[in-house]
Amino acid sequence: RLRAAGIEVEVGPGAAESRELNIGFFSRMIRKTPWVRMKIAASLDGTTALANGQSQWITAEPARADGHAWRAHACAVLTGIGTVVQDNPRLDVRLVETPRQPHLVVVDSHLDTPLDAHLFIAGRALFIYAAGPNDSKKAALEARGATVIHLPDANGKVDLAAMMKDLARREINELHVEAGSKLNGSLIRAGLVDEFLIYLAPKMIGQGFGMASLGPLTELSQAVALEFRSTAMIGPDVRIVARVKGCDQF
Repeated sequence: RLRAAGIEVEVGPGAAESRELNIGFFSRMIRKTPWVRMKIAASLDGTTALANGQSQWITAEPARADGHAWRAHACAVLTGIGTVVQDNPRLDVRLVETPRQPHLVVVDSHLDTPLDAHLFIAGRALFIYAAGPNDSKKAALEARGATVIHLPDANGKVDLAAMMKDLARREINELHVEAGSKLNGSLIRAGLVDEFLIYLAPKMIGQGFGMASLGPLTELSQAVALEFRSTAMIGPDVRIVARVKGCDQF
C-alpha cells in the first residue's frame, strides 16, 4: 500500500527476525488465529506421566523456570479439564518475574471445572469453552469470574478450530498449551499446533502417558513433519523447539 501510494519502502535484513519477534501478532492479523505453541515435559523415552497420573516432577527446576518464562511470553495458557481435575494446577507465572499474568483457557466440554479449583486467580481472565449446555454450572462459574463460551462441534465436543478463531477475536496473539496427551492429540490432529516446546529429562520411565494421543498411523508419510528450530541444555534437561513445516508461511 505504501509503494502504491508512491512512498519508497526498503525492507532491511532484519525483517525476518522482526517478524519472529511478533509471530503471534502476524498470525492473528493474517490467519485470524493465534500462534499456538505446545509445551511438553517428558522423559527421554517420551513419557509425560506415570500410569497412575503422577507427573511432578519429571524435569528439574531450571526447566520448570524456563517453562514459566515461555508462559509469561504468551497471551494465554490453554489446558484441558483432565489436567484441571487430575492436577488442580494454577498455570500462572511464579518462577520468573512478569508484569502481568497470561489469561487462562480451559477446554471443558461438560463444564466439570470445580468451583474451588486453583485456576481461579483474581485479576486474570479465565475463558472456559464448553460443548454441552449447563445453565446452572455456567452461572456458578461466571459468578467466580470465568467467561463461559458454548462452541460445540458435530460430535458433541468443543469445536477447537472455532475456539482458536474466537481467541483471536479476543486479541490472543500467542497461545501456550500445557495439556494432557488426549487434548494434545486432538489439537495436533486438527492441525492447530504451530510449534512444540519440549523438555526432555535424562531418565527412562517406561509405561505411562505419552506426549500426545495421535492414534496408530498406517504410513510414515502420515507423520507430522517438523523442523528443529533450536536445542539447548536447561540445567540437566534438554529443551527442543520444533516447528510444524510450513506453518509460518503466511
